[in-house]
Amino acid sequence: MNSRQIPPATPVLTTRLPAVGTTVFTRMSTLAAEHGAVNLGQGFPDFACEPTLVDMVTDAMRSGFNQYPMMTGAPVLRQAIVAKIAAHYGHAYDVNAEITVTAGATQALTTAILCAVHPGEEVIVIEPAYDSYLPAIELAGGVAVRVQMEVGAAGYSVPWHKVQAAVNGKTRMIVINTPHNPTGSVLREADMLALADIVRGTNVLILSDEVYEHMVYDGQRHESICRHPDLAARSFVVSSFGKTYHVTGWKIGYVAAPAALMAEFRKVHQYNVFSINTPMQHGIAGYMADPAPYLDLPAFYQRKRDIFRNGLQGSRFELLPADGTYFQCVRYGAISDMPEAQFAEWLTTEIKVAAIPVSAFYQQGKESGIVRFCFAKKDDTLALALERLAGI
Repeated sequence: MNSRQIPPATPVLTTRLPAVGTTVFTRMSTLAAEHGAVNLGQGFPDFACEPTLVDMVTDAMRSGFNQYPMMTGAPVLRQAIVAKIAAHYGHAYDVNAEITVTAGATQALTTAILCAVHPGEEVIVIEPAYDSYLPAIELAGGVAVRVQMEVGAAGYSVPWHKVQAAVNGKTRMIVINTPHNPTGSVLREADMLALADIVRGTNVLILSDEVYEHMVYDGQRHESICRHPDLAARSFVVSSFGKTYHVTGWKIGYVAAPAALMAEFRKVHQYNVFSINTPMQHGIAGYMADPAPYLDLPAFYQRKRDIFRNGLQGSRFELLPADGTYFQCVRYGAISDMPEAQFAEWLTTEIKVAAIPVSAFYQQGKESGIVRFCFAKKDDTLALALERLAGI
């Protein structure tokens, strides 16, 4: 008998997500690191959060807030969220039944889809779209119905007549995102009224991704679902402390929804994550007592947006409007006719500035000759990137 031990064969596993591979964000960040490029691809700040917030989390740890919190979130944080929404948007949520703290916004988005969408039901997704929506719908057994935004000289906009045409008896949910990643566009009051007309008299739910709610520029206001009672009554509204407070790695967000919807949300939430980092919840709750950090955020990021846009004025890039988020989309047709992914790779390897192809936000990779930059960076980071980009 052969004394060598034959390793057991690995069981065959049928993938639940056959279309999913390594994300474009991972690929471009890896490429940026390999080539020493300025990484304006992935959407996170390269600067620190306020030391006061770190101190408050540290104080919470030292005060003994280190065990499991309530499944729904620490009461002190849920109360702070309710107060903020009421003050900012005029909508009163019940602190016990209608707010749940989540492990970041992506977990909130996925949980909302898993709790609401049954096999065969349809979910309308507006493209280009954040990359977590479609896999979550697929995991729920739902069917994604994609409606593409229109893009012109005035930037990106939602064709609501096409959304209306996509609604039928199988439609369970419409996913919206404002301010919008990747385009930097924002929905306005007229958009919300159009959406309200579409869903009125139906059982269609809304999942509103509002993680960039405090990054709206030029004096405009964020048109939250929470401002519209008829829409809020059928919506899961998602936000992110990571985006608001420059701590994306902390992975803490929340969802607000009517009690009946939240009861179903929590059924899934308690089994896919149960509870969220305790001291960070208490630290954030204390930090929220001062509204200045999020009230000042539009001016903070508008300044960075304007630095970036001014730095590309006169270049061969065509700037699209950037009314919200910390992303700037540009056309590059005057520079190259390469497909977007190839152009983004060329920028990274040859110009040493990483970007993300907007085609990556479409399921079937629509080509528009547009890439996305992130300007949530230190001023010197932006200056170095602009020096390289303006010289193309």
